[in-house]
Amino acid sequence: MSILIAESGSSKTDWRLIDNEGNISQFKTLGFNPYYQEEESIFLEVSENVIPYIKIEINKIFYYGTGITNADKSRIIQNVFERAFSNATIEINDDMVAAARSLCGNEAGIACILGTGSNSCFYDGQKIANQIPPLGFWLGDEGSGGYLGKELIKKYIRKELSDEIQQKFIKKFGNLERTEILDRAYKQPFPNRYFAGFSKFLFDNRADPTIYLIVLEAFSQFFEKSVVKYPNYQNYKVHFTGSVAFYYSDILRKTATKYGVTIGVILESPIAGLVLYHKIAE
Repeated sequence: MSILIAESGSSKTDWRLIDNEGNISQFKTLGFNPYYQEEESIFLEVSENVIPYIKIEINKIFYYGTGITNADKSRIIQNVFERAFSNATIEINDDMVAAARSLCGNEAGIACILGTGSNSCFYDGQKIANQIPPLGFWLGDEGSGGYLGKELIKKYIRKELSDEIQQKFIKKFGNLERTEILDRAYKQPFPNRYFAGFSKFLFDNRADPTIYLIVLEAFSQFFEKSVVKYPNYQNYKVHFTGSVAFYYSDILRKTATKYGVTIGVILESPIAGLVLYHKIAE
């Protein structure tokens, strides 16, 4: 039984191939998001950077991705894989199911994503039993890389950063003009990716009080808008996956303490947990 697992965010897709002997290989491609992309765009990436890598017949495909917001978006991904791997059984899930299965396994808990975007759910050990509705980049995504970048850019444009940080910003990114930023925000594709690209600058300069406060307040917003709204949240471990959660884990843990939250696992990516989950299931 050969299995192909894909875990896709807006920025990148992690792939794991489990062959008939249980050997595991891995590779990465660009991320897919059917909320922003058409079927042909995604199929082109799969054709050029996935199919050539696969040297065996695939029996099962488990795809987990962002942007799977309804049946139509799921169908886009389904169509891509039916075209690419016509003999495979295909299961499509959103990125929240990936996080829950990877982080919680078969135990109840609260699973959270803090990456390019943010999301959360209560997982009962078998399925997502409760979820605070995510509102996406413009209306939500508190605590995410996109949210952090957006907060940084607002302070940069309004000159609310210290002179030192302002100059560091200009040295790294150039003297970005307001019109250029607004164009990237409102007219260009993937604004979440664009703003999330500033997250590393925040990380590198997190010792600065203003920068530190941006991150602290973003995480506070995430706990208030998501985690504490789950009934009896204090009785469950709260797990995280995503680059922001992983690299800012010290600030995340500090914020969790303020809300009486018990942090469980923090993973940079859910893919390793998904491999274990599916190997056990099969």
